[in-house]
Amino acid sequence: MDALDLLLKRRSVPARNMVEPGPDAAALERILRAGTRVPDHGKLAPWRIQLLRKDGQRRLGEAMAEIFARETPDATEALIEAMRQKPALAPLLLVVTHKPQPGKIPELEQILSGGALCQNILVAAHAQGYCASWITGWPAYHPQIVELLGHNPATDKIIGFIYLGTPSEPMEDRPRPALSDVVTEWSGPLVQVA
Repeated sequence: MDALDLLLKRRSVPARNMVEPGPDAAALERILRAGTRVPDHGKLAPWRIQLLRKDGQRRLGEAMAEIFARETPDATEALIEAMRQKPALAPLLLVVTHKPQPGKIPELEQILSGGALCQNILVAAHAQGYCASWITGWPAYHPQIVELLGHNPATDKIIGFIYLGTPSEPMEDRPRPALSDVVTEWSGPLVQVA
């Protein structure tokens, strides 16, 4: 599949529809190398990637269930258990964190570099026959989860949980926006700027 065809066919697969195998060591290294080949103004590498295999997924799930139960007093046992199992839905979970670097490069550019890293990971996984899903959800924004993963909640931001695995069944594509709805041409201001 050529690169353009790959981009036109890439789609996210829900983690609940992923099964073993996840990427082996060689495939994972290629995914991570492709992930880090992104625009990065100032060569700051303002992001980090953590690999969570089954032990890490279990520990993260325990913490998520504990926090969820404490902060959602009316949560059912089924919801708490679903939260406990959430990190382990796929063979491998990546946590991508924005680590702002001081200096003259605007933080927004650093965050966008992290977003590009996540997208490259999705495309590289697809290119090797795996599937991927990039989500956030409340755990990405919870300071205790950020800290549990070894980051500073005052400065660092989780920008993605990326699930990686093999699709359990062929997935239908979802509707995409019509280009006419999202693309315009601009050739100058409509009014004179004073």
